[in-house]
Amino acid sequence: MIAMKKLFLYLLAIVLLGSCGSSGNGELVGVQKRPKFYQPEPYGMVYIPMGSYTMGVGAQDIPYGQLQEPKTVSVSAFYMDETEITNNEYRQFVHWVRDSIARRLLGEMMPEDYLIEENEETGEIYDPPILNWEEDIRWTGEEERTALEELFLPEHERYFRKKQIDTRKLMYEYFWVDLQAAASKNYEEGDPSLGSFANRPQGMEDRTQYVRKDVINVYPDTLSWIHDYSYSFNEPLTERYFWHPAYDNYPVVGVNWKQARAFCIWRTELLNSYLGSREEAIVNEFRLPTEAEWEWAARGGNTMSPYPWGGPYTRNSQGCFLANFKPLRGNYVADGGLTTVIVGHYPPNDFGLYDMSGNVAEWTVDAFDESNQSFTWDMNPSYTYEAKEDDPPAMKRKVIRGGSWKDIGYYLRVNTRGYEYQDTAKSYIGFRCVQNYLGRQKGDNPSKASNVY
Repeated sequence: MIAMKKLFLYLLAIVLLGSCGSSGNGELVGVQKRPKFYQPEPYGMVYIPMGSYTMGVGAQDIPYGQLQEPKTVSVSAFYMDETEITNNEYRQFVHWVRDSIARRLLGEMMPEDYLIEENEETGEIYDPPILNWEEDIRWTGEEERTALEELFLPEHERYFRKKQIDTRKLMYEYFWVDLQAAASKNYEEGDPSLGSFANRPQGMEDRTQYVRKDVINVYPDTLSWIHDYSYSFNEPLTERYFWHPAYDNYPVVGVNWKQARAFCIWRTELLNSYLGSREEAIVNEFRLPTEAEWEWAARGGNTMSPYPWGGPYTRNSQGCFLANFKPLRGNYVADGGLTTVIVGHYPPNDFGLYDMSGNVAEWTVDAFDESNQSFTWDMNPSYTYEAKEDDPPAMKRKVIRGGSWKDIGYYLRVNTRGYEYQDTAKSYIGFRCVQNYLGRQKGDNPSKASNVY
């Protein structure tokens, strides 16, 4: 019996040694058996190659030259939405927030229908329970109507006694990591060599102090059409622009900078949740573009042109305007639209992006400073600042680009800089998202992915 045990241990040792020796034959070959990765092109986005260009070149307005200091910069490859985010796309976000609040309220009365307490496959217990998105909300059920009463407008605020969702209750809670604050803290401790949190000595603060939490109302400011323009009859747009199906494919407006950022975080979680359920690779995040990324994308590879379409004029050879703006001496309709128009109405630039000039101006992630091109790096430059509630207004400025339906041609130039305050929503500002490019796609030509314009 003892001999059999020795023989078994001997054979087991041979097997273990053999398996170790077969992994790279003792050579440094890296971790094996990792899944192959390719990044599919995100739906509704186009690939923007990496490149180098002179940011700010083409300025002709000398008094504003200090805002457009020319500087050669290099930008990594990324994906960008081919159009601005539309009313219909943003409405998906609003409905998701509405339904998640409704399911939470219903889960308090009917947890068996609207909450999931245990994973049936793995037996994992969820504490707290998670929302059951497979169950359709029965909005007209008697129990449901009782549970959802607080989500609707109180009776004295209802029009024609019609039950309506109280949009003030559509609050979205989200989290994000302040990497800039984390990186700065390491240096404030007095030892730049500490680097990341993984190398910090014990006794220092943990990483959770840099996880920021925001709770924000996601419903657009539909009154922006009125408060932006005194003594102007914009009530029809106020009443219909966001919810009416006629405006589904128009760019969403009345969204402030924080709401735009929250949308990007929600969009990331939406796709990651779907891929996680299929045990597929998790994608990197959606976000607002940096100012340098926006200008590089808007130029479309035409590095010296003042406009996205590659020419020096706002009309084509047939005399038609190439964007939705305020042409001539205020003839708003000369370009085919009075206010906003449907996205993709005008031809795209050479990268395949629509409406990079005109229609609506667009939020970027960058904070606005007159001299930021003097102190930002020349590779992927970006100047960000997380403004606090008690900061002065000048610290809450965020860069907007592209000009809008109400702007003159100067603001359509790819190098023209503007700003708006992060907590304000305007009827002429929208946004689009970007996503980092991580590597070659399946079947890609490597040379195509490394083009430099």
